[in-house]
Amino acid sequence: MSCICEGRVAIVTGAGRGIGRSHALELAREGAHVVVNDLGSAVDGMGTDRGPAQVVVEEIRAAGGMAIENIDDVSTWPGAQAVVASAIESFGRLDVVVNNAGILRDRMIVNMTEEEWDDVIRVHLKGTFGPTHFAAAYWRERSKAGEAVDARVINTSSTSGLFANPGQSNYGAAKSGIATFSIIAAKELGRYGVTVNAIAPGALTRMTEALSGSRAAPQVGEWNERAPENIAPLVTWLASPESAAVTGQVFLVSGGRIAISTGWGRGPGVDRGARWEPTELGAVVQKLIAEAQS
Repeated sequence: MSCICEGRVAIVTGAGRGIGRSHALELAREGAHVVVNDLGSAVDGMGTDRGPAQVVVEEIRAAGGMAIENIDDVSTWPGAQAVVASAIESFGRLDVVVNNAGILRDRMIVNMTEEEWDDVIRVHLKGTFGPTHFAAAYWRERSKAGEAVDARVINTSSTSGLFANPGQSNYGAAKSGIATFSIIAAKELGRYGVTVNAIAPGALTRMTEALSGSRAAPQVGEWNERAPENIAPLVTWLASPESAAVTGQVFLVSGGRIAISTGWGRGPGVDRGARWEPTELGAVVQKLIAEAQS
C-alpha cells in the first residue's frame, strides 16, 4: 500500500494526547517519521510529564513506524529552536510542522488575570510562531542553496477564535491570531516551497469535555463524530506532497465534515465622497448593519 507521507519528517506539538496524538499516529501510519512533542502538562498548562509523549512514541514504534519523543517547551524561543533542531538531527531533514500545543485558562474578561491572559497567548500564539520561524529559516536556507523544498506548516485555530465564544477572550484571541498568522505566513513562505494552512477542529478532548454536555457516549462500534481521530486524515493529507497547491486556507473539520472558513471580508459600505459629521452616522451605521445581516 502506498503511504502518502512516506519518508517525510514531521513535528507535532502537543502530541501526547487528544487531537495531537491522533495526528502523530496517522502521520506515522502514512509513512512519516514523527517528532512527538509534548510537555505532558495539565489542561491549564501546569506541570510536566514525559509519559504521554513516550506512550505515543511506543505506539508508533510498535506499529513499525519511526518516532522520537521531545519535551521542549515550544512556547519559548530556545524550546522552539530545539524541537526543530531535534527533528533535523534525528532524521536528517524536516518537512512538516504541525503546531497543535495549547492550554485553557477560561475566564470572563472582568475576572481574568494578567497571568491567565499571558500564558494562553504565549502557549498558543507564540507556540505557533516559534516552531514556524525556525522551520521556515531552515527551509529558506535549503531553498537558497538550490535544493527543492516541498514543506508544510499546519496550524491549529479554533471555532472559538473564528466565531467568538464568551469566556474565552484569551484563547479566542490567540486562535483568531493563529488563523491570520497562517494566511500571512502562506504569502511570505510560498517563495521557498512552503505551504501554510490552518484547521479549526471539533472533537471531544480534555480541552472540550466541559462543553460536551450530557450527550451519551457512542456504543462500541458506533460512529463517533466527536472522536479526535477524525481530524487526523485532513492534517495528514495537508502534510503530504499531494497538497502542494493548497495554501493560505483555514479548514473547519469535525466528524466527517470538512468546510472552508471564508474569514474576514468587506461587507456593505457607503462613501459620500466627503467627511462625515458624527451626528449623521447613526442611521448610516444601522443601515449598514442591517444590510450585512440580510
